[in-house]
Formats: sequence, C-alpha cells, structure tokens
Amino acid sequence: MKRMRLGLLMAMGLGLAACQQKSVVADPASPMGEQGFATVLRNKLLDAKSGDVIEVPAGTFHFDRSLSLRVDGVTLRGQGMGKSVLSFKGQKTGAEGLLVNANGFTLENLAIEDSKGDGFKISQSENVTIRGVRVEWTGGPKTSNGGYGLYPVLCKNVLIEHSVAIGAADSGIYVGQSRDVIVRNSRAERNVAGIEIENTVNADVYDNVATGNTGGILVFNMPALTQQGDAVRVFRNKVVENNHENFGAKGTPVASVPAGSGVVINSNDNIEIFDNDITGNKTANIIISSVYSTGYKDDKASGEFDPYPERIYVHDNRLSGGGDAPDGLDLKALKLALYGLNGHMPDVLFDGYVNPQRKEGPQICLHGVSGVVNADGPGGYKNPSKDGKPFDCTLPALPAVDLKRG
Repeated sequence: MKRMRLGLLMAMGLGLAACQQKSVVADPASPMGEQGFATVLRNKLLDAKSGDVIEVPAGTFHFDRSLSLRVDGVTLRGQGMGKSVLSFKGQKTGAEGLLVNANGFTLENLAIEDSKGDGFKISQSENVTIRGVRVEWTGGPKTSNGGYGLYPVLCKNVLIEHSVAIGAADSGIYVGQSRDVIVRNSRAERNVAGIEIENTVNADVYDNVATGNTGGILVFNMPALTQQGDAVRVFRNKVVENNHENFGAKGTPVASVPAGSGVVINSNDNIEIFDNDITGNKTANIIISSVYSTGYKDDKASGEFDPYPERIYVHDNRLSGGGDAPDGLDLKALKLALYGLNGHMPDVLFDGYVNPQRKEGPQICLHGVSGVVNADGPGGYKNPSKDGKPFDCTLPALPAVDLKRG
C-alpha cells in the first residue's frame, strides 16, 4: 500500500517536498483539483514523518470522513484561515474533522468547516500550537452542530492564538484536563460557550474577544474527570453581549449556562479575573457558582471533587450594562424581587453555595464591581442577599503561565 501511495504522489507531481512549496495551488479544473488534493492530504497525514511540514494550498477541500495523525513533530499549515478550507459538510464517518494524538504538533493558517462532531481534537499530547485557525459551522448555531471547535484535552503546554471559533454546540475554544495553557488573541462567537477552560491547571486567557455566545468565558471544574482545575487567570479580554439562546444538548453541563452570561466560574479554585471589558451580558457580567447550580449529576463523581468555588479574585475590570434580562424563571423572579421591573442585577451573581466545613469562608474577593447578589441557591432563592461586606477582601495575584517548550 505504501508503494502505491508513493506512486500516486509521483504521478500527480506532488511529493512531500513539492507540497511544502507555497507555489502549489489546487486548480479545481485540473486532475490535481480540490478533490484530488483532498486524497493527497489524507495520504500525507498517514505517511507523515517527524519534522514534516505539510502545506495546504488555497482552496476548499471536501472530506467525507475524519482526518487523523499520530506522528510526533508534524506541522499542518495552510495559506490562511480564509484561503485554505477543509470542509466536512456531508461527513459520513468519524467523530471529528481532524483528530491528532501526537507531541509537538502545530496547526496553523487554515479553516475547518462543518464537521459532524468536533472540529479539531488533539488528545494526550505535549507542546501543542494552534495558530490562525478558524473552526466554523457555516449554517449558524444549531444543536446538531459539533460540540467543540478547537479541543485540546489531556494535553500539556498548549498555545492557542489568533484563532476563531463559530457555532459550536458546546464550546468554541475548549481546553480540558490539561496543564500549562495559553489562549490569546482569539475570537469566539455564536457558540454556547465561547471559551472554556475545564479541569485545567495553570492557564492564562487574555486579549481575546467573546461575543454573541450564550456564555462568554467559562472556567469550569466538573466531577469524574482526571484532575481538578486550579490557577486560571482571565485578563485583558472583551466579553461583550453574550446573550444568544442556549442551544446545547439537554443533559450536558453547558446546557445549564444561562443566556446572558459574561464570565462564569464554576466549582473552581484560585481564579483571577482582572483588566477585562465585560459589558452588556443580560443575566450577569460575572457569575460565580457551584456544580450544584448546573443541575448536572454524575454518579461517578469522586469523593475528592470539590464542588465549591473558592479563592476567587475579581478586580480592576471595566464593567457596564448587563443584568437587565436574566435567563430562567428563578433568576427573573430574583431580579424582580430585589431590583424591580425596570432594575437590573449587579455585576456579580453568586449562587451562594459554600463549604460548611471551611471556617474561613470561600474567600471570594470582589473589587470595582457595581455590587453582588448572593442568590441563596441552597435555600431555593428564598433569602437572597445584596450584602457586599463578605466579599471585601484581597488575594495574592496568581503567577503568569510559562510554557516550557523544547
């Protein structure tokens, strides 16, 4: 089979060295047209060796099944996210568009569209770079869209930058169960969750735009996963008008996110939110909650899982608008009872779940916010409080993430 593949490549005049040259262009009218190159690309991924740089020329290339790679040290590079498009519209087999299990992998300057499941998934890998990549479901937000756009999971040393995610039915840019992560200079829009950091240790999320999602930026900790999240910084982002109706599949954790959520911290510890522009999110600009408020239940949850958000430091953000039309009957009733028909919720909504065994309290410290409402989730929202004194505290700044490469 390998000799046959090499023969095919030679016959087409497109060996690996030629593929690396930027002058190679897919001409749909030629035998080496867009569909021909789709076959070539699949074979190049199957035959890749460490150190290969596989170039994708300008054009739209259609695939009816997933692409995959399992070789370390490979770069897959297009001519730009608006020029080199891998389209999976009408995909028949495979759970992802592109699936990678390899260290030292770089994906850059291309687009992945309309995959049946996740757009790009990379698992159990180190030194991952995603740069200038767009993942999009071009038919607009739908529950039938793939769950995740950019989806590193169980990875270490992850850099995502200058990328775009649109239309994911779960999270546009998602990093889960990973360690040492940077997400920067990217854009997420019209997803359920724009950017989500879940059960991840040491992550910096900065200089991004999250707009038009159900929830803008989520920092979640969920039960029954390989590790608990810790130490996440969210700063210098624009989290604006994330008011899209929730189109997540019923029963998933993200389906519980209220439309109109700006930054959401759920069951996570040691989180710092600062120097962001967070505006116009109709439920609340910032939500701090426990997994108990999601309605999500997992019988496999470990006894070591900590469901309470603790040591959360919110300071020096620019917050405005929002809170005027919360999503869900309980939150609508809460807003009406506390602030009247024409009022609005304050910048921060806290669900009120705290660890009764922790004497010093949750250490949720808020500075520069219009106010906070403790919704009294444990009490069924019957005794909410607007008292900000318990949140008048300060925590040490978290250290910057250092991606150790090479």
